[in-house]
Amino acid sequence: MPSFQVQTSQSTYENVVERGLLTRIRDFIPARFGKRFIVTTEDVWRLHGPVLQPQLEGTPWHVLFFPGGEKNKRLHCLEQLAEQMMHLGGDRTSLVIGFGGGIVTDVSGFLAAIFMRGIPVLQIPTTLLAQVDAATGGKTGVNLATGKNLIGSFHQPLAVLIDPEVLSTLPEREFRAGLFEVVKCGIIRDKALFELLHTRPSEVLALQPDLIDDLIAAAVRIKAEVVTADEREGDLRRILNFGHTIGHAIEAETSYTRMLHGEAVAWGMLAATKLAELTGTLGSSPAKAIAETTLQYGPLPEVADLNPDHLLARLASDKKTMQGTVHFVLPTEIGSVKIVSGLEAQLIRRAIVESFA
Repeated sequence: MPSFQVQTSQSTYENVVERGLLTRIRDFIPARFGKRFIVTTEDVWRLHGPVLQPQLEGTPWHVLFFPGGEKNKRLHCLEQLAEQMMHLGGDRTSLVIGFGGGIVTDVSGFLAAIFMRGIPVLQIPTTLLAQVDAATGGKTGVNLATGKNLIGSFHQPLAVLIDPEVLSTLPEREFRAGLFEVVKCGIIRDKALFELLHTRPSEVLALQPDLIDDLIAAAVRIKAEVVTADEREGDLRRILNFGHTIGHAIEAETSYTRMLHGEAVAWGMLAATKLAELTGTLGSSPAKAIAETTLQYGPLPEVADLNPDHLLARLASDKKTMQGTVHFVLPTEIGSVKIVSGLEAQLIRRAIVESFA
């Protein structure tokens, strides 16, 4: 049972990776809590609720259904969830349980952060993307029309409980989208992880259990190490944004309807890699390896029709843009990246055009 500890100034918690963990969730819920509020989607509850439900018996609990999708990741949906909690008797002793993918972990975490000025949240991620990225680190939030996750807070969970068994019901496209976040981890911090993904794609895509468990554990370890060192993205944690700067612009430009988050990040990684190559930050050989490894976990939705100037304009409203300066995470070699700012718009545009071709 791999377990990776996150230590911050406010809390310490475990990220547990274990097959079958869903059948013993009660072991991780302290008796001091009052009502449990499970934030989930109807499809996740239909698939996995029957396994989770026995773990909740003995104390009052309620399921709050979130409609899902980036278009519903907005303040009005968050308010509806909070109103339901109030009508059902929620108070400061209550516990929120996020049970779903990355959008659910973001929304449930933010709900817990602001309900009664803050109550605990337990995260049980059910998609690969949420398991390796979204559920860990305490980043919570919702979208504005102008951009992704622009309203939110840091609210660390009570624990993150990861059961790889739930991935057996995940649609193939969702699984592939999550793999791009694992590829990201290899590029930014773990050359051995990258090489595994580069050389064994058929086994990965076949969901070979031991291999998948190792991939998840490696990605969770990296996220836990980075968050422990830099909880609030003051410096080191920014490396986790590799691919996200242009990826978020793509999501916003396509109104969050064309591609999954991981797919947008994949295109963002390709663009950032091309930018690194154009600036001389990265050699052509590792740049080729990054592109090949990323693309072999596709297919990716088409982006050739997107206007690069529109994407450039959207970079101005990205969370990582500070005082009008866009910051990029660029690879310097496999397993290492650096933060770069002040790049000319035309160079960024060229990287977008060439990587999208």
